[in-house]
Amino acid sequence: MEKRATKILYRYRVTKGRSFRLKDYDPGDTAGLEMQKTMAEALLQQGIERLALLQDKLYAQDRWSVLCIFQAMDAAGKDGAIKHVFSGVNPQGCQAHSFKAPGPLELDHDFLWRHSIALPERGRIGIHNRSWYEEALVLRVHPELLARQKLPPSLIGKKIWDERLEDIAAYERYLARQGTVVIKFFLNVSQDEQKKRFLSRIDEPEKNWKFSANDVAERAHWDDYMKAYQAAISATAAPHAPWFVVPADAKWFTRLVVVVAIIEALEKLDLHYPAVTKEQRAALAVAKKRLG
Repeated sequence: MEKRATKILYRYRVTKGRSFRLKDYDPGDTAGLEMQKTMAEALLQQGIERLALLQDKLYAQDRWSVLCIFQAMDAAGKDGAIKHVFSGVNPQGCQAHSFKAPGPLELDHDFLWRHSIALPERGRIGIHNRSWYEEALVLRVHPELLARQKLPPSLIGKKIWDERLEDIAAYERYLARQGTVVIKFFLNVSQDEQKKRFLSRIDEPEKNWKFSANDVAERAHWDDYMKAYQAAISATAAPHAPWFVVPADAKWFTRLVVVVAIIEALEKLDLHYPAVTKEQRAALAVAKKRLG
């Protein structure tokens, strides 16, 4: 699985934004892998088990932290991907945050503040369901929302979105230099597939709670959102903070790509359990003898 999966990853990894074009990425792509559901589930389970082992070493070593950012249009499958990919991870070593519209306290701070206080501690994996990128996505599509942030008028110019992306890129560079591995996922769903999922949420009672009329309203801004994602990914893709533009029309494939990407990032960290000193071994021997 690992060799083939690693090759597949390069199809979706973006580390340099200059040549990036979102339209070159097919939401329905499965990298030529046509498989039965049972096979996909088996591969995903392998990945989940491998991730659990690596996360255990990450926690024990207590040096690195990992931040996984998930961005997508509505119904792209962020919640499902997070639920399945991290199902084997020890909850003590994982911190998940889902960011909604900012409240009064958050709006009294800079736009990075609420995300900064939610960063993962060393030894832990942080999951951000939506992130600081909303400030250059939703607000770019709906600039009237800027008024809620009470910024001085002189700071709201034509280049504000470029400036925010510049600040985000600099902040991610800072995090990388502090030992936080940043991995960013854009779950790339098609309009047709999104429509199917919206209809499913309406038709199936147990999924009604997932549906919001605002989701349909946002579909009218699809092209604007794609332009915003294009700009965001182009401006912030870097080797130390790569984007993965993950095909999201096939959920089983989305989850495989996500778990393999995280595994690959963790394996580059040379994770290991802390070495035991001679003194510690002697203390262990004494303890064992006493337990007799």
